[in-house]
Amino acid sequence: MDHALDNLPIWDRWSAAPDGVQLARPVRARRLARFEAEPEPVTVDLSTSALIIIDMQNDFLHAEGWFAQVRDADVTPLWEPITPINALAQAFRQAEAPVIHLNWGVRSDAANLPANVVDKASRCGRQIGYADAMEHGPVLVAESWGARSVDGIETAPSDYHVFKHRLSGFRDNELDQLLRRLGVTTLFYVGVNLDRCVFATLMDGCFQGYDAILVEDACATASPEPMARSILELIHMLYGFSAQSVAIIAAIEAHLAPKTSTQKQGE
Repeated sequence: MDHALDNLPIWDRWSAAPDGVQLARPVRARRLARFEAEPEPVTVDLSTSALIIIDMQNDFLHAEGWFAQVRDADVTPLWEPITPINALAQAFRQAEAPVIHLNWGVRSDAANLPANVVDKASRCGRQIGYADAMEHGPVLVAESWGARSVDGIETAPSDYHVFKHRLSGFRDNELDQLLRRLGVTTLFYVGVNLDRCVFATLMDGCFQGYDAILVEDACATASPEPMARSILELIHMLYGFSAQSVAIIAAIEAHLAPKTSTQKQGE
């Protein structure tokens, strides 16, 4: 590979060849990281992994947002994952692994939403639902206040931002094609609500062929506690693995840490 490309993110190097268009992607060196998980320890390849941050946005978390004001949800627990999410995102960026912010962002006319989706959001027309007007703007409309990530979520220029229009982030948008373009095969899921959009996206991602790891302490839900416990059991039984953010971050840091002279001599 041309050394002039070494400062580019690993997933962009293939397209930046100086002598014409380069369609042949380079062979990536495996970057393995192992950490404790349930139901078994897991080894992942950081060069083909991505962090998916789901629905950490104003209309779900903010006290003046749709979830609190219209759905009468206690949004306090939804703020708890912010610290581990930011720490995970920073570790993924340092490892040159993609960080993707996946928020609800519907059309202003909600024209692409089927009736059952619209009716569930509005409780069959009895409440304000998708794209309806509120004080801060239309509910969950792309680029609106409600669709933006809350101020506590840190972002970086290298991050990707994708809007979704269903509980699953893999429907009616570009997420799957983006991940395939980036060469991603393993997804780490964080965000809210665990038993709704997080689980729907994780499950659908598995159907699309992606390996799944849920980061337990970086997820939350406004639903009763038994719901979260049931979701974890389903993930362990059918879909993938779950782990704690500290274990994942430690594994990434261990991979990135310079080898000592003793380690080098023993190789």
